[in-house]
Amino acid sequence: MSAFERHAGVLHVESVSLSDLANEFGTPCWVYSRQAIETALDEFQQELLGHDALVCYAVKANSNLAVLDVLARRGAGFDIVSEGELRRVLAAGADPRRIVFSGVGKSVSAMELALRTGILCFNVESAAELERLNAVAAQQGTTAPVSLRVNPDVDARTHPYISTGLKENKFGVAYDEARTLYRRAAELSHLRLCGIDCHIGSQLLDAAPFSEALDKLLHLIDQLAEDGIALEHIDLGGGLGIRYRDEEAPTIKAYLHPLLDKLKDRRLRILLEPGRRLVGNAGLLLTRVDYLKPGEIKNFAIVDAAMNDLARPALYGSWHTIVPVVERQGTADTWEIVGPICESGDFLGRDRPLVLATGDLLAILSAGAYGMAMSSNYNTRPRAAEVMVDGRQSYLVRRRESFDELFNLERRLP
Repeated sequence: MSAFERHAGVLHVESVSLSDLANEFGTPCWVYSRQAIETALDEFQQELLGHDALVCYAVKANSNLAVLDVLARRGAGFDIVSEGELRRVLAAGADPRRIVFSGVGKSVSAMELALRTGILCFNVESAAELERLNAVAAQQGTTAPVSLRVNPDVDARTHPYISTGLKENKFGVAYDEARTLYRRAAELSHLRLCGIDCHIGSQLLDAAPFSEALDKLLHLIDQLAEDGIALEHIDLGGGLGIRYRDEEAPTIKAYLHPLLDKLKDRRLRILLEPGRRLVGNAGLLLTRVDYLKPGEIKNFAIVDAAMNDLARPALYGSWHTIVPVVERQGTADTWEIVGPICESGDFLGRDRPLVLATGDLLAILSAGAYGMAMSSNYNTRPRAAEVMVDGRQSYLVRRRESFDELFNLERRLP
């Protein structure tokens, strides 16, 4: 059963009407389904039964504490990229031994906290970072567990802004330089080499690039073995896509089984870092039509959500399906769904055939990933509330910001 269905013509999240949620929490409002999040994680964990494997949720996709809590309770680990994300997952009750720390610009304070906490592994992304981490670990009198994020120069065939595995990308260590850097890491007394990592991009709809990247990593692992460097785990990153419109996203089985087959004779723990795949289709943005503005060339439906809430359409030209919460009878017109921000790029959907009236509620679907996490206060707009639905219950898991809170960190000149 889907977590998002219509009952008596009204769109529900699990057993709660979106109309009721709008009345209780206002709009715009993010709404997540606990059932959908748990089901998505279960798909991975079922396919990984019998393997020494850990699913580390990519916190950047959606970092709400309630989302993290749901995943932690189901046994997920976490992939973080900042000190703030580390503090978030710890606040949500995560086991530090299930945390991997990625990211190209780890600060000294972030390294210090991660070392004190006892995380599973640092995914190191440059020679300079390797030296810094060794120095920080030395100052603390400890040893840092290290994996190198290797850039396999594999084309993920996705949007250029979310492609991370090519030579021109800022991420990871160049494949041709990785063996030399592993040798250097083995010489550093406050590092313990434990793994290898890669991440080739986001919203991937073809499983083949994952397999190509794995082949290159396995070749490198064999070369490292010749150097006397034995690794404990392989981290295959994340990036598996979801269906936003009419895409055919690979099933978890179709994605994992070719990889598991290549690894079946290897004594390596398997780490995965899915983000979007776990939460993308588990959330939506609920918004209300404030004005209808028909025009000679285009018709505009001005809603109370905007690009500061959901940046993906303006940033990537991304598609999100937009549906009415309550279906209205009549002849559809074609509408531009836009927000009130003073930017021509402030759109949430273009050319949408809808039957609309002022005051109607709209659900912007597949917005659980990179929605609230990328939102801002542009135009001095308070960030929206977040709600988690669990069966017949709904919980406010982040209240709407107040205007006063937006000013609290600022001061006028004397």
